[in-house]
Amino acid sequence: MTMDWQQGGFGVYVHWPFCLAKCPYCDFNSHVRAEVDHEAWRGALVSEVARVAAETPGRRVDTVFFGGGTPSLMPPETVAAVISAIGTHWTLAPDAEISLEANPTSVEAGRFRGFRDAGVNRISMGIQSLDDRALKALGRMHSAAEARAAFDVARGLFERVSFDLIHARQGQDLDGWRAELGEALSMAVDHLSLYQLTIEPGTRFHDLLERGRLKGLPEPDLAADMYALTQELCSAAGYPGYEISNHARPGAESRHNLTYWRYGDYAGIGPGAHGRLTLAEGRTATETLREPTAWLNAVREQGHGESLREPVSGADQATEYMLMSLRLAEGSDLSRHAALAAEGIPERRIADLVEAGLLWHKGSRIGTTPQGRPLLNAILRDLLT
Repeated sequence: MTMDWQQGGFGVYVHWPFCLAKCPYCDFNSHVRAEVDHEAWRGALVSEVARVAAETPGRRVDTVFFGGGTPSLMPPETVAAVISAIGTHWTLAPDAEISLEANPTSVEAGRFRGFRDAGVNRISMGIQSLDDRALKALGRMHSAAEARAAFDVARGLFERVSFDLIHARQGQDLDGWRAELGEALSMAVDHLSLYQLTIEPGTRFHDLLERGRLKGLPEPDLAADMYALTQELCSAAGYPGYEISNHARPGAESRHNLTYWRYGDYAGIGPGAHGRLTLAEGRTATETLREPTAWLNAVREQGHGESLREPVSGADQATEYMLMSLRLAEGSDLSRHAALAAEGIPERRIADLVEAGLLWHKGSRIGTTPQGRPLLNAILRDLLT
């Protein structure tokens, strides 16, 4: 019998928490450290892989993702050791997608050859902007020229390269975004992640906004126009949006992120990493200690870095599945949702959203229309409450 998680696959997320500097918009678990004991970190990450694998024996790992932080600051030897441990304690699929996030400031050819030799076959680069003034406002440590050069290094060594850009930035207008996105599409290999700037609590940008010192953010209508332009230009260039903020040539989608959005299982390795694992007792949510030193000490002294482990009820699984899968252009499977929830979504709710032009409904699947995508949160609220 096929278990629910198998419809999304199984991936491993590895979190490297260190950065050269903390960006003012970033709410990820990232920390600046003058020194890192790489031997200790290598051992702890490998130890955690072995521990989680012992609870999920016999699994085939379809994807591995090194995120952060800035994983391109990791020594290639550490990346190689973690990938080797994953292949030893689980079965690494022959065609496994193994991605690593990189910042332009930490890219150099020798290190990237080391990542490639370690088994990494996909790079995701955090460029964020191709405009020097915008990069400075975003607190980035690289110039646009350095970003282009770093991208060329990655493209010369890896067949699959993605990069991120942020739009709806301070002082940005529609024509400026059109020109910048056009340049990005001319550079792109197979994948682009294009995010709207969001001001998250706990960030420096949020603090500035609260004090009235974050000026020039676009009005909501302009931000919506930027989103619409993004869809138009990317589709015309052969990079349709397969997810709200992600665009790819057909077949080049991020398979690891699809594991999340299709609600597969994933192991979270490293400080602040979340996981969803189907164990003997059922679907289980896991979290690890966020503070790097606390996590490292816990792995050494307690044999694990977990801070939370709790069951996920069928109803909560159904909600999580819908929250994730409805982000995708392929939409959600109503029969899968109903099996998890032990009840279906009332047909009238779906019909009303279809009639409003916000949702499509084909067989057992539903998905958002182009008009509905920017209103996803409202659609989910109407469907699930």
